[in-house]
Amino acid sequence: MRKLKKAVVRAKIRRAKPGAKGGGRFFHIQLRPSRDFVAFRVQDVGGPGGVERVAGLRANGSWDTAKWLVEKTHAHVEGDRLIADTPEARKVLKTLGSAPVHISGDRFRAKPRRDIPEDEKPTPAMRRAQLANIKKAQAAVRKRRGGLTARKIGGPR
Repeated sequence: MRKLKKAVVRAKIRRAKPGAKGGGRFFHIQLRPSRDFVAFRVQDVGGPGGVERVAGLRANGSWDTAKWLVEKTHAHVEGDRLIADTPEARKVLKTLGSAPVHISGDRFRAKPRRDIPEDEKPTPAMRRAQLANIKKAQAAVRKRRGGLTARKIGGPR
């Protein structure tokens, strides 16, 4: 009888979620619930350490950001707000769909950035990036050819 009671008590005690106690190395910014995913992978963003992305694999095979991990040396808490101290952390907080809301310990919750419908693409930012990439490719071709253009050779123009 005593063993049965211990088993029941042990079953009721649950493991604390990561970041719930506030003793870790990172602030956890949850974007989507973990029940939406079947597997997870952590990706280091930028330089080693600092900001990490936790990517979740959905049952249909697509990947999405489950949460962001921001190292405590890159941000701090003032009241219930998470304040970025480095450009890397600032960039992550800016790309979120809402300001992170403090839950408990080192855990925060935020909305993911909005999904852009196909009829609104390409966005002005996408167009700017595309033009910049084209200019880079053209410059690389010019450099590879030794800077010789039709004008320098004396060709038609």
